[in-house]
Amino acid sequence: MRPLSMLVISRLALAASLLSCLQAVALRGASEPPALSSEQIIARLQQENVRRFNSLKHLTGSRSYHIAYRGLGNLSADMLVEAAYDAPSTKTFRIVSESGSKLLRDKVLKKLLEAEKEAADPAMQRSTSLSPDNYTIQLVGTSQVNGRSCYGLTVEPHHPSKFLYRGKIWIDAVDFAVVQIEAEPSKNPSFWIRDTKIHHVYRKVGDFWLPKQNQSVSTMKVGGTAILTIDYTQYKVSTGP
Repeated sequence: MRPLSMLVISRLALAASLLSCLQAVALRGASEPPALSSEQIIARLQQENVRRFNSLKHLTGSRSYHIAYRGLGNLSADMLVEAAYDAPSTKTFRIVSESGSKLLRDKVLKKLLEAEKEAADPAMQRSTSLSPDNYTIQLVGTSQVNGRSCYGLTVEPHHPSKFLYRGKIWIDAVDFAVVQIEAEPSKNPSFWIRDTKIHHVYRKVGDFWLPKQNQSVSTMKVGGTAILTIDYTQYKVSTGP
């Protein structure tokens, strides 16, 4: 082979090697979020939450509730609900259909709707928001959640409340929104419950991160386990007047 050809091949190989290195650096940079403190992350989260809150005027969606109890007996119930939100704090629900155990429907599923209306009150939102006023928050690292770079933080509430929780949350490193929660309530919602594990997942709809699925697994003091699953679909978001 001629020396010139060897020189061309060598240069092409060097260029390919440099390109590969640059791509690897770019990929690492894209997957690793900026180094921020927990205080900075929460400050950005609060800032973006205010912006999103001010822009959201109307929201509708469908929810499918399913609860199953297995223990001293086997009970289950289902409920399909149409939910609507109107700024600044009005939530309304319409039960489309319901089936299964009347006890579970009346004492669990419908009580959840009442609690959500209560939580929508502005004063309640301030006392339960994800902020240093209500939680001790620590950054524990970064990770990928559904292909997105996130900050992982632990949260410990300052006081017991059925609307506060302790555990771990993941905050999107670009949008600064909560995308996943693994936690337990800081206060048991019922005397009959020994403990509850919560798994919440959110998805992006337009500019907003909205619930995709919530699942709670509760161990009962009298024996048995209750699993509650809520699936959220058919969102329609309005940011206009």
